[in-house]
Amino acid sequence: MEQVSRGRVEVKLAGIGGQGVVLASHVLALGAFYDGKWVVCTQAYSARVRGGPVEADVIISEHKIGYPFVRRPNILVVLAEPGLKFVSSLAKGGLLLADASLSSEVEAYEVNKLVLPFFEVAKGECGSPSVANMVALGALVGHTGLVSKGAVEKAIGDSVSRAYLDLDLRAFRAGLRLVGE
Repeated sequence: MEQVSRGRVEVKLAGIGGQGVVLASHVLALGAFYDGKWVVCTQAYSARVRGGPVEADVIISEHKIGYPFVRRPNILVVLAEPGLKFVSSLAKGGLLLADASLSSEVEAYEVNKLVLPFFEVAKGECGSPSVANMVALGALVGHTGLVSKGAVEKAIGDSVSRAYLDLDLRAFRAGLRLVGE
C-alpha cells in the first residue's frame, strides 16, 4: 500500500448531490481528528438538493494549518463525471481515485490513478448504491493509510444515524477489501 506524506495532505472529494460527498468528507476529517491530526473540512455545492455538482475539501496535517484551503490536492476522489474537472489541479505525484463507471474518461489522464467499482460494490455487497461514498472512503483509507481504520469507523459511528450505521460500516469495510485490506 502506498503511504501518503504525513506533513500536510490535501484531499478533494467530488461528485453530484445525493452521493454523500459531504458526509464522506466529514467522516474523513473526523477520523483524522480522532487520530490526533489537525484538520480543516470545507464543502461547496449548488442550490440543487440532488444532482448538482458537489465538492468537499479535507486538509489533514501534523501541524497547525495556516492556510485552510486546498490548492493542489494530493488525493482526488471522484464519484461522478463533473468531478473530473479537478484532475488538472492534482499535485505532482497525486492520486486519482475514481469510480469504474468513469474508466473510459479517466483513461486519458496521465496521473496516478486507481479506478474501482464503488457503486457496483455498494449495490452488490451492501444492497444500496447510496453507500458508494463509504466504499470510496474505505478504498482511500486502505490504499493510503492516511487515517486509521479504527478512527474512521468511530467517525462513522458518530456521524450517521443508528438506522444506517451497520450499512455504512459494511460499505467502508467493503472499500477496504477492494484494495486488499
